[in-house]
Amino acid sequence: MTISASIPPFDFHDCRVVVAGGSRGIGRSMALAFAAAGAAVSICARGEAMLEQTRQAVAACGVTAHAQCCDLGEAGAVESYVEAAAVALGGIDVLVNNGTGFGFDDDEDGWMAGINVDLMAAVRASKAALPFLQASGRACILHTTSIAALRPRASGAPYAAVKAALTHYTGSQALALAPHRIRVNAIAPGSIEFPDGLWDRRRHDTPEVYRATLARIPFGRFGTPEEVAHAALFLASPWAGWITGQTLVVDGGQMLNG
Repeated sequence: MTISASIPPFDFHDCRVVVAGGSRGIGRSMALAFAAAGAAVSICARGEAMLEQTRQAVAACGVTAHAQCCDLGEAGAVESYVEAAAVALGGIDVLVNNGTGFGFDDDEDGWMAGINVDLMAAVRASKAALPFLQASGRACILHTTSIAALRPRASGAPYAAVKAALTHYTGSQALALAPHRIRVNAIAPGSIEFPDGLWDRRRHDTPEVYRATLARIPFGRFGTPEEVAHAALFLASPWAGWITGQTLVVDGGQMLNG
């Protein structure tokens, strides 16, 4: 069954959504999906050109669209962005932490990129957004982790370990925020392909890795950013109102093959 992008299955009118790391790939698709469902959306990223292109696409959905350049690896920049987003949107109901530093190399730079962007940006954005989320009445936080976090791996250990930390933080944060009626969940995508993304580049640069990965996906194809965005809409919706502290794997069965 094909889901029409023109008929969103969820209604997010009067909802304010902040997507930290929302200019391309999964983040862009999340921002557009929430906007298509009626939400006011704010996004941030480092690249100004792509950020503005995505802001315009969000605005074309007829909703409030806010964007601000932000290096998610800088603590002060994260706090400043979240506060500006709250002002622009009139509050925050949904916070999506989608940033990644792509810390794959097992060296100081690789580890710190992951810790500062994948983990600490999520912690810092959550703390900055907390007063607005507490005032919401329908608040939730979503973190983007990865199936890499779920099993040991020989390559990309920093990326996997930091995503595992974020997965663990999801449960702890959900427990801490439950008294405030703020739900916290995570999405763990499998291998997702989009133009100029990781797997698009590997298709050209290391086709043997691309083919080997594809062969391990039972559905016989890579996932799309839109499919991850659909999961985000569900987890942020009232249909998931009794779900918190969970990590939803979106991988076409990839983890079933190890």
